Amino acid sequence: MSTSNPAVASGPRWAISDSLIMIGRKLRHVRRTPDELIVSLLLPIIMMLLFVFVFGGAIEVGREYVDYVVPGVIILAAGFSASSTGTGLTGDLVTGVVDRFRTMPITRSSVLTGHVVSSLLTNLVSTGLVVGVALLIGFRPQADVLGWIAAVGVIALYILMICWLSMIFGLLAKTVQGASQFSFAILFLPYLSSGFVPTDSMPSFLRVIAENQPATPVIEAVRALTLGLPVGDNALLAVVWCLGIGLVAFGIATTLFVRRTAR
Repeated sequence: MSTSNPAVASGPRWAISDSLIMIGRKLRHVRRTPDELIVSLLLPIIMMLLFVFVFGGAIEVGREYVDYVVPGVIILAAGFSASSTGTGLTGDLVTGVVDRFRTMPITRSSVLTGHVVSSLLTNLVSTGLVVGVALLIGFRPQADVLGWIAAVGVIALYILMICWLSMIFGLLAKTVQGASQFSFAILFLPYLSSGFVPTDSMPSFLRVIAENQPATPVIEAVRALTLGLPVGDNALLAVVWCLGIGLVAFGIATTLFVRRTAR
């Protein structure tokens, strides 16, 4: 017997209502099991403290190193948390929770929306905590209100891109551990960028990689916006990278989800 429910309510109002329910469900999970969020928050903070106080004095970037490195750490923190989005979906799939949802009159896409939007919200909160710690150790942003709004917008686009990429890995994996290992590859993007050292200090082959991947324009845009520096074309490149990869990942993830839940 098919487990699909032909009586699923349709229309934008039902889709929004179902998505809000799924978002609330995931946020309650985060509140009840905060260990993963704490780890994903502590690691970037430890990295920031390590670079600022251990390596910062030996790295010349033309300004206070803490001001240079914090945007990179913000993106690193966003990637740590967002990359775990797919593992949550894998857990729902392998434990039969999604099969249970299919017997209910809910919009199928709300399952994906719940995971992604809840991850976006928790990531933005953790990003704020990282910025708070950075201010305590000397980070001095010069952005006005519009600059901060633009910076948060770029960060949110990056989080959404990583979330949808992670969802693909979560749908391809057969176990939660497998999804976690797949998603781990995403975490290397900020390391191979201008997040911690200028790209012109890198060997030529690494410089080519660093200057032609999404994390670098995202970090450069956030750095310029928060420090009140000229943004140049970095904001446009960041938006193009994040929207382009994010939309493709969204299409692939939704297709995979439909195929996997149609069994």
